[in-house]
Amino acid sequence: MNILMTLEMAASAGERPAVTLDDRSLSAARILALARRAAERFRGAPAVLYRAPNHLAYPVALFGCALAGVPFVPLNYRLGADQLAGIEGRHPGAVRIGPDDLEGLLDATGEPPAGDVPAPWDQDAVAVILYTSGTTAAPKAALLRHRHLLAYVLNTLEFNSAADGDAALVAVPPYHIAGLTNLMSNLYTGRRVVYLPAFSAGEWLAALRREKVTHAMLVPTMLARIVEELPAGEGAGVPTLRSLAYGGARAPRTVVEKALRAFPDAGFVNAYGLTETSSSIAVLGPQDHRAALAADDPVVRDRLTSVGRPLPGVEIELRTVDGELCPQGSTGLVHVRGEQISGEYSGRSVLDADGWFPTGDLGRLDADGYLYVEGRADDTIIRGGENIAPAEIEDVLLEHPGVREAVVIGVPDEEWGQRIVAVLVSSAEGGEGVEPDEIRQWVRKRLRTSKTPDTVVFRADLPRTGTGKLLRRTLIAELAELATPAELDNPEKSHA
Repeated sequence: MNILMTLEMAASAGERPAVTLDDRSLSAARILALARRAAERFRGAPAVLYRAPNHLAYPVALFGCALAGVPFVPLNYRLGADQLAGIEGRHPGAVRIGPDDLEGLLDATGEPPAGDVPAPWDQDAVAVILYTSGTTAAPKAALLRHRHLLAYVLNTLEFNSAADGDAALVAVPPYHIAGLTNLMSNLYTGRRVVYLPAFSAGEWLAALRREKVTHAMLVPTMLARIVEELPAGEGAGVPTLRSLAYGGARAPRTVVEKALRAFPDAGFVNAYGLTETSSSIAVLGPQDHRAALAADDPVVRDRLTSVGRPLPGVEIELRTVDGELCPQGSTGLVHVRGEQISGEYSGRSVLDADGWFPTGDLGRLDADGYLYVEGRADDTIIRGGENIAPAEIEDVLLEHPGVREAVVIGVPDEEWGQRIVAVLVSSAEGGEGVEPDEIRQWVRKRLRTSKTPDTVVFRADLPRTGTGKLLRRTLIAELAELATPAELDNPEKSHA
């Protein structure tokens, strides 16, 4: 099998618009015709590097690669020149597609390809190479084979199941796994994709209304910006929106609650997945969201912080560091298994003998099978011999009315091993109105003393990747350079 199959099936619908950008659209049939022309250019290359934003040429390049039997490699065009050059250097002889090449892929002039060359149908061939964001280490090249991507689509979706007029707004960039699978999923279900080349909350809302969007997907930082954009206490005024999915990073409960009230008619979906798992492996669905928002039962209400239950065909286990299964309700390392799971980097698989992939995330499963992801295992703070999950403290900090964003990190400490540092963005103009001692008391009243931040630092913003993932390592590197607790507590020396 080959991912081109999803486009060929979609093309049977004729000339209805499949992808829209600004005032232009392409049908699936037209994308297929252009992909055949692109395949002539790509055939024989070791890879095709796509270094551009969302564009009508993106699906042409993706499926042109599938037809040519060449790996498609969408790159983060926001990286610095040296970083990009380093990644491109790993693919000598590759075809490079930059912003100036996009219109050329849409050019239908010239001689058509000689004959209708069939796609190579090796399901084990590499379809896409995605570079991980590198938030905890150097970016790794994750290999996704045709069978992985097709397993995600075929196991979770029904062909041509979208209603007439359905449209999905895609604002995540093309180098994100969600950008790739959103395109494939919407083509397969028959839903028109509306691309937003660059995200802003105002433009996202305008596009939603202008295109009568019914489905949308965001990362949590985008969702937070949209909620801030709306007048307090007022709905978003987008009656066509029926489904709003978010994922790609941990979403604060406060943001989700505000969004649920701002979009009262939308079904919310929290999707948990990784690049190496070909997108989502667990979801928290619309009914769970609304039930949790209205619940008095703290167990049900707490489900707003979960990522839901596994998708069909996906298994989840929690293990100790020694590889033993964790008792129900206890925290462990999240392992997943299924047909869509790749777990492969540049030819090196990290799957164990039974096909289980170690995600690197910490999590717990409740009695009903809901998964709660508590952050990356590498982010765990060890203070005085106690393992502390930053997420628990971050949730409490975000409940404070003066805190808009929060991240908790550990920095070296001679006495305790690590000090707990809370790095905050104030919700007040200019960062005024909240004192560090007030923050510490707020946490101490809700959690035990050992989880109270030793240091509180305010900053104008937090370092993030282009897709909204927090760069904890950047903060740790900055704050670890400060030698003493007194220096850490000094806002001017803490990059505040």
